[in-house]
Amino acid sequence: MIVSGVLLIADAGVTLLWQEPFSAYVADRQQASLGRQLEDPPKRVLRRQPLRGDAIGRIDLRAIHRSYYVVEGTDADSLRKGPGHYPDTPLPGDRGTVAIAGHRTTYGAPFRHIDNLGKGDPIVVEMPYGTFRYRVEETRIVPANALWITDPVGYDRLVLSACHPLYSAAERVVVFARLVTRGPPQVQKS
Repeated sequence: MIVSGVLLIADAGVTLLWQEPFSAYVADRQQASLGRQLEDPPKRVLRRQPLRGDAIGRIDLRAIHRSYYVVEGTDADSLRKGPGHYPDTPLPGDRGTVAIAGHRTTYGAPFRHIDNLGKGDPIVVEMPYGTFRYRVEETRIVPANALWITDPVGYDRLVLSACHPLYSAAERVVVFARLVTRGPPQVQKS
């Protein structure tokens, strides 16, 4: 019983200081699988008609030293794989507000530190059909039911969202970024 108690306390400590270790392991395996999927993406992804759970691209958050493969969908199964594209928003490269959600404490915690992104920081989204560079305009804390964050605003933008504060879903931390350049695909096939 003492060993079990020590292991439970250790797990809680690791989760508080870093992230939940078991789900991090699962997410790491899923991210590797998503990378392989993007080496030869399905035609539906190239046609910009992905299915829930499909690997659709990669997001590079250089300012916080993070990069992840992105999936289609924000349901629980999709977000276990990595950041997920809101299906009701345009895909990167299409006009409007693109939105991507991610976990902060479980499943690799891809968006754990998005609140550290500052005005002017770059965000690069690499898709099989193009590369899209954004600049952070602002970061805000909003109510969990703030659906307006995905509304069109008259220019192309990217919205990143995650639960806030850590270990709670009471609110959302939202990063708003403006599209600054479009370029050719950078995701390389093997």
